[in-house]
Amino acid sequence: MNELDAKGQATDLVLEYELDASPQKVWRAISVPEFREKWLPKGDLVDAEPISSAPGEEVSYRMKDNEPPFLESRVTFQVRPNADGTTTLRIIHGLADERLVQQPPRAANNNRPLLMRAA
Repeated sequence: MNELDAKGQATDLVLEYELDASPQKVWRAISVPEFREKWLPKGDLVDAEPISSAPGEEVSYRMKDNEPPFLESRVTFQVRPNADGTTTLRIIHGLADERLVQQPPRAANNNRPLLMRAA
């Protein structure tokens, strides 16, 4: 269910909930700012506007930590209708901070740029 990186560590946290509500009601709760604000305050978001949205199906927001190192993440909500009129809500939360992109290792005793010598 989780995507794995080269080291075998999970890159995203995936949660799935079965809700006893219609998909339209769940969609309003995650996409309309006045309703979303009650359980996901804009203070936890980088921007109150979604970064992507497929109306009625999926919406993504950028979130930020309130404590150092103040990392940013992306949370995606997916709404899927069930045959009995209820809803499956899938939440995918993963780190998306540019500071986590791995840089090539540098020698501990050398602060100069890497140079190659011709033979």
